[in-house]
Amino acid sequence: GTFNTLIKSFEAANPGVTVKVSYGASSALASQINAGAPADVFASAAVSNMQQVIAAGGATTSTNFVKNVMEIAVPPSNLAHITGVADLAKSSVKLALCQPQVPCAATAAAVFKNADVTVKPVTLEADVKSTLAKVSTNTVDAGVVYVTDVLAAGTTVKGIPIPDAVNASTEYPIAALTKAANPAGAAAFVAYVLSPAGQQVLTAAGFEKP
Repeated sequence: GTFNTLIKSFEAANPGVTVKVSYGASSALASQINAGAPADVFASAAVSNMQQVIAAGGATTSTNFVKNVMEIAVPPSNLAHITGVADLAKSSVKLALCQPQVPCAATAAAVFKNADVTVKPVTLEADVKSTLAKVSTNTVDAGVVYVTDVLAAGTTVKGIPIPDAVNASTEYPIAALTKAANPAGAAAFVAYVLSPAGQQVLTAAGFEKP
C-alpha cells in the first residue's frame, strides 16, 4: 500500500535504516501500544485512537498528516444507475457499509447526515476490503468507502464522487512514541511523512492535505 511506498523512499533516503511495520485496525494498534508493545511511531486512521495513546502517556503530541474523504463505490457495470448519495436511499438499491466500530462507518454516517439521507444497508462488513469485495462481485449495488480505497481497487470498482458540500472527512494523525527504542529514527520518519516528498506519495494515492 501507500505506506510501503513511503517506507521504501524513506529507507532509500536514510541508508542503514530499516522500517518494520505492523498493519491493523487503529483501535487494536492503540491497545497494543498501551499494553507495552514495542513501537517507535504510531500512524492512526482515527484521531480518537491516537488520543487513547496520548492519554496513556505513549506519545506527547501528534500531527495530522493526511485527510481522507468518502466516495461511493459501484460495480463497473453500475446496473443500479447510481449517480449520487440520494440514490443510496432507494429501497431497490443494495448497499454495503462498514460495521459501526470501523472508522469508515462513522465518516459514511456523517455523509448521510449532511445529505439528509436515510439508508438501510443490506450488509455491514468488518472492513473496507470486504465492503469493496461485495461491490466488485456485484453482490451489492454500492458501498461507501474512502476515495483512497476506490483508487486502490483499480478497475474492479468504479467511483462516484460525493460533492464537497455533503462529503465528510477523517484526519490521520502520526506521532513519535515516548518509549521509542530509536527516537532519532522515529522523529526522522515522522518528519519525512510530513515533508513535501512524503506528501507527494500520499496525494498520489488519493489522500488530501490535512
